Amino acid sequence: MTAIPHPEEPVAASETQSTGSATSVGEGLRTHPASIAIGTLKGLPNALFGLAAVAFAGDLVSREYLYIGGLAVGVALLMLFFAWLSWRRRTYIVGETDIRVEAGIVSRQARSVPYERIQDVSLEQGLLPRLFGLVQVRFETGAGGKDELALAYLTEDEGERLRETVRARRDGHEAAPAADDSESPLQEPPPLFAMPPKRILTFGLFEFSLAVFAVLFGLLQQYGDALPFDVWESSFWKELMVGPGEQIASLGPMAQAIGIVMALLSVAVLGVATGLVRTTLREWNFRLDRTEKGFRRRRGLLTKTDVVMPAHRVQAVTVGTGLIRRRFGWHNLKFVSLAQDSGSANHVVAPFAKVEEIRPIAAAANFALPQGDLDWHRASSRYRFDSAVLNGLFMGVVALGVALSDYPWFAIIPLAIGALQVMRQAFLWRFERHALSETQLFRREGWLAPKLAVASRVKLQSVEIAQGPITKWRGYATLHLGLAGGKLSITGISLDRAQSLRTAILESIAQTDFSELVDAPPASTISARPAG
Repeated sequence: MTAIPHPEEPVAASETQSTGSATSVGEGLRTHPASIAIGTLKGLPNALFGLAAVAFAGDLVSREYLYIGGLAVGVALLMLFFAWLSWRRRTYIVGETDIRVEAGIVSRQARSVPYERIQDVSLEQGLLPRLFGLVQVRFETGAGGKDELALAYLTEDEGERLRETVRARRDGHEAAPAADDSESPLQEPPPLFAMPPKRILTFGLFEFSLAVFAVLFGLLQQYGDALPFDVWESSFWKELMVGPGEQIASLGPMAQAIGIVMALLSVAVLGVATGLVRTTLREWNFRLDRTEKGFRRRRGLLTKTDVVMPAHRVQAVTVGTGLIRRRFGWHNLKFVSLAQDSGSANHVVAPFAKVEEIRPIAAAANFALPQGDLDWHRASSRYRFDSAVLNGLFMGVVALGVALSDYPWFAIIPLAIGALQVMRQAFLWRFERHALSETQLFRREGWLAPKLAVASRVKLQSVEIAQGPITKWRGYATLHLGLAGGKLSITGISLDRAQSLRTAILESIAQTDFSELVDAPPASTISARPAG
């Protein structure tokens, strides 16, 4: 057994020191042996469900059920064997310049990820790993998909030490003791932001979701053949609704309307309940702390996650809201970081907060939300007019084609959509704006669900003015701003405005010596503001 080495300690094949987590295997380390049991238990329900479906579809007699039971035991043992073999053949090495993982039972695969490519290291703890006291260590490279790397599973202490070691080698200094970020709750300072159970339940009421129908659809797609009826045949539903349909038809129009309303209310209640459950499972015990290493976010009921986002890697912040929740003053805050390309949700630092709670979080990342003295600018009126005309003409052509078909009355649908598109451009001209301060660029977009983006002028990497044939003729352009980990564009502004923004931003970039930039202030200098 061997511990994860500190940055100054090379990985030795002959080490025999025991820590109770990773196992030395000559050329590398193995994850915790309990990973075998976890992998088997996680895959066992699918295998047993498939056997049960086969038994149900086959209409087996009682004696043959004994064979099914024996087969289930055999499948469980076979899965346990392959889980052990996969664990034994999977090793990792924490090298001086990279972390290397080798896996594969028949064909071996070796992956090497340099430390400089690792944007962040997070710890994830599902329900089963938590019972064993283990965590999954995820390495975010910013590339997303199969390029991400994960080690499942290590002990909590070993996972924390591996995270600190990787960060230290990536940043080129010695790792600090892991205990600094994992003190007992009595010794921890007040959080920068937290969500108590009442806040989480309120949040869940706004998270309407019909994911339960997607789950049922997936189960029917996977195991529909095991059912004694075919749910995808229209005849099945017609026969099923013959009796109830006749009863509903005999009740009259008023009763039918009440039935439709009750059905819609049932779907709404189910959607709210599903959103409430999903939000509770994901956001339970949400806590955001500002530490010396960055922003540490912990959350989750069944699956607990522990993510630290370095402050100097935050490139921009976005404040968003929804159609309904904005009426009650609720917003969310996200960081745009260097690892944003992975599409991860790890950058949500305040999923349900008031603006006065969001301001200190943004300030801790060296960003300031807009005040009332900013000089806001709208997009060009020509751009909005042209967009409205083009959308209206397109839907008009669609309406003409529908009018010449066998169902001319349906032409009213594209005409209505075209009218809404024209109205939308009018509202967007009123609400979408941008502003430039001495240090930041602000962009407001959206009408029903507005969003505010705040970017640091010195962290923008490029400025591009784009014009097409129509935009060049009409005298407006789109300003594309290079932002690491995200996208930022200001559309439809006058050419003079675009050129002045480009000049100002390029001057800010040129006057900054990036080698002298310091990180955000440590946690001791940030005033804590827990949520109520």
